[in-house]
Parts: sequence; structure tokens; C-alpha cells
Amino acid sequence: MSLLSTLAATLVAYLIGSLSFAVIASRTMGLADPRSYGSGNPGATNVLRSGSKKAAILTLLLDALKGAVPVLVAQWLAPRFGWGDGTLGLVGLAAFLGHLWPVFFRFQGGKGVATAVGVLLALVPVTGLVCMGVWLVVAYFSRYSSLASLLAAVAAPVVQLLGFGVSSTVGAIAVMSGLLVWRHEANIRKLLAGTESKIGQKSAAAAPAHEPHPSHHTRHTRKNPQGKH
Repeated sequence: MSLLSTLAATLVAYLIGSLSFAVIASRTMGLADPRSYGSGNPGATNVLRSGSKKAAILTLLLDALKGAVPVLVAQWLAPRFGWGDGTLGLVGLAAFLGHLWPVFFRFQGGKGVATAVGVLLALVPVTGLVCMGVWLVVAYFSRYSSLASLLAAVAAPVVQLLGFGVSSTVGAIAVMSGLLVWRHEANIRKLLAGTESKIGQKSAAAAPAHEPHPSHHTRHTRKNPQGKH
């Protein structure tokens, strides 16, 4: 029973994580698909490049919630099913993996920063808050979201180890951190080359999902030469 309930909780967490709110919010608000411009990453930072702060904030909050909610629900159900820290860590990791490889969006997901923060805040609030602090400080001074995310990812397992010792929770956090660094491979190359985009930098390719066809404008502005029919 315990194994089946653990598998069920893990599957549900993965499915919740598979909800790509960057794409959902953009479609709802009439914006271009975030996978079609900028970095191509369906995450809050890339959505911000569309010029819509509202869409970016909504994406950030919902991506964080889809990481936190499965863990919080699992914590509530833990006494009933006898789940320990290992199961809770597995549930959080499953939600994170859902964001990276969402089954509902052809397994084309984001880098998982906001979802990882949500998981951490629910799983180990102290570690989550410290990592958020690292991200905010680095992002404020450098204006590079990717650099802030990388340093926060590296800090997560270290903070967890120093504060709480070795546990199954550390294992789940370490896996998330490793995957976060791996997903930022292209950003690392750009940072080293000095070509990485800064926070708030608008992408020229970002546009509303529906625009008037060029021929519509020219049809009404073209003048008909006199004397010709």
C-alpha cells in the first residue's frame, strides 16, 4: 500500500509539474509562445522579454506554486500513508522533472528555477529562503538571471548539508541542483562569451500572437494610377 501510494503521489506531482504556465499564460493573454523567441525557454524570465510584466509575474508565481503544492499536500497526507522525508523529496523532484519534461507539451519544458524554489520553500523553508536570497542579490548586482540561478542552485545542497546534515532530502535537492546547472549549459557559454541577455532585455522577435497581415495594410494604402482600370 505504501509503495503504491508513493508511486501515485509521484505521478500526480509529475503531472502537475507538466503544466507549462509560461505557455498557458502567454496564450491566455494573447502573447507569442515563449518557445518562439528569446532563449526559447518557457519560463518567467523569457516571458518578460515579450514586454509583459504581468505575464512574467503570473508565470513565476504559478511555476513556483506547482512545485510547492504537491509537496505541501504530500506533507499533509504523510501521517496517513506513512511517508517519510524520502517520499516528500521524491514528490518534489517529480514536480520539478515535470517542468523540465512536460508530458502535455511534447516534453519541451523550461529550466525549472521557479519550480525548484517552490519545492524548496515547501520541503525545507530555510534552505529555500537562503537560495532565494542568493538569487536576488546576484540578480540585482549582475542583472543576469542565469548567473543568479546557477549560484543559487549550487548553494542549495550546500546549505541543506550544513544546516540539516546528510538525508534523503539532500539527495533530491542535489539532483535538482545538478539538473538546473545542466539546463543552463547554453547560458554558461554565453556568460563566458559576454553575450548573455540581461534581465528585462526585450527580444525583437517577441510579438503578439495575432497581428494584421501586411497585405491588409498595403491593400488600403496603395493608390490606383489615374486613367487605368
